[in-house]
Amino acid sequence: MNGDQTMTRKLRLLALASLLTLAACAVGPDYVASTPKPAATGAFVAATSPAFTTAEPTGQWWRLYQDPILDGLVADALAHNTDLRIATANLARARAMLRESRAGRLPETSIGAGASYGRLPSSQAAAGSDRTDSSFDVGLNIAYEVDLFGRVSRSIEAANGDAAAAEAARDAVRVAVAAETARAYADASAAAARLAVAERTVALIDRTLEVTTKRFEAGRGTRLDVARVASLRDQQRAALPPLRSERDGALFRLAMLTGRAPAELPPSAGARQNVLRLDQAIPVGDGRALLARRPDVREAERRLAAETARVGIATADLYPRISFGASVGATGPSLGDLFGGGPFRWLLGPLLNWSFPNQEANRARIDQAQASSAAALANFDGTILNALRETETALSSYAHELDRRIALNDARGQAETAARLARLQQREGKIDSLAVLDAERTLAQTEADLALSDARVATTQVDLFRALGGGWQAEAGGAPVASR
Repeated sequence: MNGDQTMTRKLRLLALASLLTLAACAVGPDYVASTPKPAATGAFVAATSPAFTTAEPTGQWWRLYQDPILDGLVADALAHNTDLRIATANLARARAMLRESRAGRLPETSIGAGASYGRLPSSQAAAGSDRTDSSFDVGLNIAYEVDLFGRVSRSIEAANGDAAAAEAARDAVRVAVAAETARAYADASAAAARLAVAERTVALIDRTLEVTTKRFEAGRGTRLDVARVASLRDQQRAALPPLRSERDGALFRLAMLTGRAPAELPPSAGARQNVLRLDQAIPVGDGRALLARRPDVREAERRLAAETARVGIATADLYPRISFGASVGATGPSLGDLFGGGPFRWLLGPLLNWSFPNQEANRARIDQAQASSAAALANFDGTILNALRETETALSSYAHELDRRIALNDARGQAETAARLARLQQREGKIDSLAVLDAERTLAQTEADLALSDARVATTQVDLFRALGGGWQAEAGGAPVASR
């Protein structure tokens, strides 16, 4: 080999090395994770109540209630809820698309084989010698795209972002399913507790009605007194059917959340008769931990990363797409010629594909990708603000409902004392039935308000835990409440 040939080979190797080096370069913007403002990462504004602590929230927060039935229901929901099954299937699809994108780094191979039999016209055969003939062909083709401008790598980045976003979306559904299951259970329990209060109130007014009726029969009262107390009793009775309907509706919702038909929900799910409430300070952490924990924030951030990568994909289409291809095969009139040393062919060479000079469509796609990236950034910022709003609102609602419940509990105590004294004075003939009726009505109203406040405390607790974003970190333990 002479010196010129050696120099030529070295130049070719250098050109190939340079080409492969360029393949590591990617056009378009590189994604840089956004940093939330300091105001979004500090302590919560509404977390000044003694009802909260700055400790980090627990993942499986529903276990704080120490209710095995609730634990089992949440476990069932996380295993069988239909929305969660949809989110899991979407995640599997996104991961399959990621594998497809990664396959773009590998050579594409194909094997082709064919056979034909027919007559060649005289123009293609020897003059006057039309004949029938057979032909067999087999070949192997290989093509590899050199990722000069990062089209493949950006495609992988985008698919990776989509897969991570789908995973975060699945986690967000887990949070929602756990919270909605706990809320349905709390609503059913609260409705049962309010129903018990209403039934107790009806029983108390019934006793007052009995006393008023005896006084009327003894000539110490009027029929009007009896009618007024009976009317109040009937008004309280009228409150019972809506509460039973509310309890049934919560149980039906609980059945759907756990992937059951209403008839399949076990009786234990509706056995609780007292309000689900956590009488301890709730750990809430701070804004920084919240944004790192909430799946919807993570999903929005990954969507932004994917859309940023798609700007690079569109930009790469402005430049040539180069592939290297190779083909080997054989063609012959019989199968024996294919594998017995017959005619053999091979091809090797590059392929250039470039939409030039008309690139207006490519530039339009770049503008589209940039607009999508800007929208994803706005969505990310909005998701952060919404996460803070939801959490601050839940903190405020819970703290103020606790204050309201304390005031209502005091009012109920006073109303109960007033009603008891009114009944006693009525028996002694010191007051008329109208005063007793007013005391009974006040007691009934404060009892109902306190029971409703207990229910609101339970639901605002669940809303707070949901806003804090826990419940996706690990599979819930606990045995289901019934076999499936």
